[in-house]
Amino acid sequence: MKKVLLAIAALGMLMALPGCNNRADEQTSPAASETLAPMQQSWRGVLPCADCEGIETSLFLEKDGTWVMNERYQGVTKGPASFASYGTWARTAEKLVLTDSKGEKSYYRVKGDKLEMLDRQGNPITSTLNYTLEPVKASLPLTPMTMRGMYFYMADAAIFTDCATGKRVAVANNAQLERDYAAARGSETKPVLLVVDGHFTLEPNQDTGEKVNTLAVDRDAKFIPGKDCSH
Repeated sequence: MKKVLLAIAALGMLMALPGCNNRADEQTSPAASETLAPMQQSWRGVLPCADCEGIETSLFLEKDGTWVMNERYQGVTKGPASFASYGTWARTAEKLVLTDSKGEKSYYRVKGDKLEMLDRQGNPITSTLNYTLEPVKASLPLTPMTMRGMYFYMADAAIFTDCATGKRVAVANNAQLERDYAAARGSETKPVLLVVDGHFTLEPNQDTGEKVNTLAVDRDAKFIPGKDCSH
């Protein structure tokens, strides 16, 4: 964890990332809204689907104001059946607002320890079908998501600053990624834009054992020198 903190400190001193100023800061901050601490932090349910048997939906809220969702389309025989997405969350007195990495919003309302999906305008859905997610204890999904952010490596630790959420997370050890970063940055010690398919996982830090959000790279990692989150 000390290595990660050193990398974060070095990154902060090097530069304020242009174009990567937290989009999440422009929204309602979870810290400024009603806390979800007393609530379950993960939910699952099968939601209606127009052209499949149902969408098994798993939603995970993180303390840092981010979320991850996995949707598995039941009964699908052609093409991928599972898709993952992520973004930032905020809570008002009545609604949970999810903003994904493309800026699109979805809405839920709290019903006890459950979550009920709302329509695209944030209104209740009048239907006999199920739109409720039940509380569960589950691991984060392994389904890859396309992510775009600034990658920085120093002191044997890597940090990824996501363009969509502005959040910084540790990166799981990946020797090939470190070599590709060294080639992309050249002689300068600076972050480089990275587009990658990966997923989030909770990994214990080396000092306290506390699990922290970590990016694990799955495939298609590509560095783009000379560009940042604004391009």
